[in-house]
Amino acid sequence: MNWLAHSPRDGREDYLHDHLCKVGNRAAGYADAFGASDEAKLAGILHDLGKYGDLFQRRLQGKERHIDHWSAGVHAAITKGKALAAALAIQGHHVGLQQASKDVLNELLLWVGSSSREKRDNVSLSDANTTALFDRFKQDGLSVPHVAQGLYPRWDTTAAAMLDVRMLFSALVDADFVETEAHFEGRYREKGPTLNPAEALEILRAHIAEVAQKSDASDTIKRLRADLLGACLEKAKQPPGLFTLTAPTGSGKTLAMLAFALKHAAKHDLRRVVTVIPYLSIIEQTAAVYRDAFRDRFDSDRYVIEHHSMANARSDERKTKDDDQGSAKEPPPIARLLAENWDAPIIVTTSVQFLESLFANRPGPCRKLHRLAKSVILFDEVQTLPVSLAIPTLATLSHLSARYGATVVFSTATQPAFRELDEKVRAFAPSGWSPREIVPPETDLFGCVRRTRAEWPKRGEKMTWDQLTDGLLDVPDRRALCIVNLRPHARTVYSALKERGVEGLFHLSTYMCPAHRQNVLETVKARLDAKEPCLLISTQCVEAGVDLDFPAVFRAFGPLDAIAQAAGRCNRNGKGPEGIMTVFTPDVGGNLYPDGAYKQGASVAEALVSESYGKLDINDPSVYERYYRSVYALRKLEEEGKDLMNAIRAQNFAEVAEKYHLIPNDSVNVVVPYDLKEYNALKQEAEEKGLTACWIRKARPHTVGVFRSKRDTIPYLCPVPVRPGSHEKSEEWFIYLKEEYDPQSKEGYDREALGLVQPENPVYII
Repeated sequence: MNWLAHSPRDGREDYLHDHLCKVGNRAAGYADAFGASDEAKLAGILHDLGKYGDLFQRRLQGKERHIDHWSAGVHAAITKGKALAAALAIQGHHVGLQQASKDVLNELLLWVGSSSREKRDNVSLSDANTTALFDRFKQDGLSVPHVAQGLYPRWDTTAAAMLDVRMLFSALVDADFVETEAHFEGRYREKGPTLNPAEALEILRAHIAEVAQKSDASDTIKRLRADLLGACLEKAKQPPGLFTLTAPTGSGKTLAMLAFALKHAAKHDLRRVVTVIPYLSIIEQTAAVYRDAFRDRFDSDRYVIEHHSMANARSDERKTKDDDQGSAKEPPPIARLLAENWDAPIIVTTSVQFLESLFANRPGPCRKLHRLAKSVILFDEVQTLPVSLAIPTLATLSHLSARYGATVVFSTATQPAFRELDEKVRAFAPSGWSPREIVPPETDLFGCVRRTRAEWPKRGEKMTWDQLTDGLLDVPDRRALCIVNLRPHARTVYSALKERGVEGLFHLSTYMCPAHRQNVLETVKARLDAKEPCLLISTQCVEAGVDLDFPAVFRAFGPLDAIAQAAGRCNRNGKGPEGIMTVFTPDVGGNLYPDGAYKQGASVAEALVSESYGKLDINDPSVYERYYRSVYALRKLEEEGKDLMNAIRAQNFAEVAEKYHLIPNDSVNVVVPYDLKEYNALKQEAEEKGLTACWIRKARPHTVGVFRSKRDTIPYLCPVPVRPGSHEKSEEWFIYLKEEYDPQSKEGYDREALGLVQPENPVYII
């Protein structure tokens, strides 16, 4: 009998023997990078063992439903292959990784081996006789590969062990995705290009020299950037491992880090560079810088790949305009295919995408993880990593380096004292956390460039909003940035200045959709370059990675790392005299800070300012080490992350994926009427086509995130239908039906708008 792997389409039949061999060989090729090719091949050969069952073949004919075709492979991987990681990967290749527990797996093995015809989790085995399945497997010319040393040889309780399983799982599911896609598409997807790090480094260095020549930064800043680049190129010779890069804002970290990665990859034969950034605005900026550097020598659309929620949105829009007919039948753009499994030389992605994938259990987010072996991973603005997730995150990244040959770099101007957590990290990964600093102390990057001085409030001193607005108006040439901690505070200050008829006044907060914020930033930069009056009132969304250069900054008191980031927007290019950042405590009732953790950071900063008698030096890196040590001591990290750590100890992949979130998942996406033309087009498309990936990509720039309502329905929020005409509605995506986006402009863009305006007595909190 010719056993089929998939339901034929267009006359193409995929025989099970061929499919298992192809998946096994591809998975083995992927896992060869980390020395697990035998176990990956075993997983590929056995992953669809249940398809030899009569019930599954009937399912392909549409005569059966809900058939388990994977548990027989789990049984064989454990009983015949002695490969636990492969068994877990096979079990999860459709339903997601479950739990590496003796009790859980023994229960599964008993069910599979008992010749029972009872359903489990509402599915039936494809054949209750596992011996018959394996006989058919052997008659088809297949055998179980020998695995000398499995990736998961014993029952473990660490994050490191879970990563081992995910890496094998990644190799299996990506191989299965690619082979299945090739069968149904009638061709294999195009492979991504190779890194060619030595050639890329030569191109990059020429680009850096050209940028430096054109730069209008001061000679001091140019020397600073040259010193940082030199330190990165020198340190790149060292063996792969864990590194930190601590350098002032505006010192050229973006390109210097990439230079480190390319030279390091050339020296140690590493395969790709992954740059991890917390904010979308910085990602698009960084990807544009990378592409600009390599545009003349490489195909930049394939060489540098962005992977985040808004990637490819613009290409989708261009395609819709350019192709009047047949566009829906066109294959996905190559960049999007390469992003699915990170088959590209340089990946630029978000912290959420990268880190949550490292702790995921589903095939989709995990399929790219095998690409991280022998890669250079650059984390920018690493101070944004939530402290409550630090221990398991550091443990997993440490094991990724120690076991899989990856190099990890943590970069920021305010380096967290994560090495203080080394002992706690070792409980979850034996390799611990002891990174090497790229910039040697004698370089003294912070000491050689003091562009900004912080003026701290005296103990108990507070500033009213009237005093703040007077101070802003007194700034010479009226070019100043004011950053506050809460969005209502930003609106209050902005509104007070607007009532006074201030010219060149702008507002920025997450009340505004990304497209709106981008337009504001472009206008602000243009006014600053032209030396025109410009007062920007903002929340913290302007701090990390936004390339603004104000001569004066006012910053509401907050955590020390946030204050330092604000200072990075003051005299950034060192073109003027010493910039002044005025730190103030608002004299207002109610909350001063967004949450408890933020308040704790602010209290630690306040204590350090008091200890220094109001002379705390934000240009001294040792200050931040003291700050973070105090924060870690104040916060009980084991208690904060107790549920996640217990799930890791229990090796429960599904629960770990549920508990590990960089951003709380109690928010929803609301499409707002900022650009009326785009807003109406999105409304119409949602009604006609439902919630599609293409729609989401186009909608992202026009959304505002709001906390989920406690009420079942909200009159002015319309949920997007999952499918056209369906009663099933999305719980994550909504259309805002009121025209209360301030102010409404029929032309589409008003750069001075405040953003989403809440109705009276709102039932949700923004």
